[in-house]
Amino acid sequence: MIFLKRTLPLTIAFVVGVLAVAMYFIPHQAAQGTDELLAIWARIIIGFAFFLAMYSLLRMHANRMKQRQAGWGYSGLVYVGFGAMMSAVVYNNGNWAFVPRAQGGAYDWLFYNIQVPSDATMFSLLAFYIASAAYRTFRARTTEAVILLVAAIIVMLGRVPIGALVWDQFPALQEWIMSIPNLAAKRGILLGVYLGMVATALRIIFGIERSYLGGGDG
Repeated sequence: MIFLKRTLPLTIAFVVGVLAVAMYFIPHQAAQGTDELLAIWARIIIGFAFFLAMYSLLRMHANRMKQRQAGWGYSGLVYVGFGAMMSAVVYNNGNWAFVPRAQGGAYDWLFYNIQVPSDATMFSLLAFYIASAAYRTFRARTTEAVILLVAAIIVMLGRVPIGALVWDQFPALQEWIMSIPNLAAKRGILLGVYLGMVATALRIIFGIERSYLGGGDG
């Protein structure tokens, strides 16, 4: 039992991880064939993971409705939306057929008349939270906050036509800020993210990180 729950998954993760790394650095025809085979298996696993995620989502909202947790009515709307979209996919223009996208049918109507406006509403609400966070961030209490505030003002003035009317160098200055300091900071952050991804991948390959087994790192 321990073999199936711990040893076998760790072995599969190690073998597949080493193969993936080796195929990237070995320019051989056999490596390319193995890469294509692993890509097919990855798509199969993603398909099973999609159904598992769908089951977990529906089960979580079912438990919320059963226990009458706060906001359980919204969980009911999840089921309504899920059922409506699935019915629109299966029932395609009067014919029962499993299709990925029923163009011009109920699927498109639900997407463009409910999904898209809902997304726009959600992001418009997020704009108020972003403005509130920006106000708290831009309060010049420290030297770093002052630098951030000045850079933000220059970038905003350089992006709008009124900035060029105030000073004709605002557009060029904001372009310099976005192209040099901002890009350097962005690349530094991405470099840190990539190093973290490599470190996490190595921890999984060598069995140090075992949280995907469901039992933590132990």
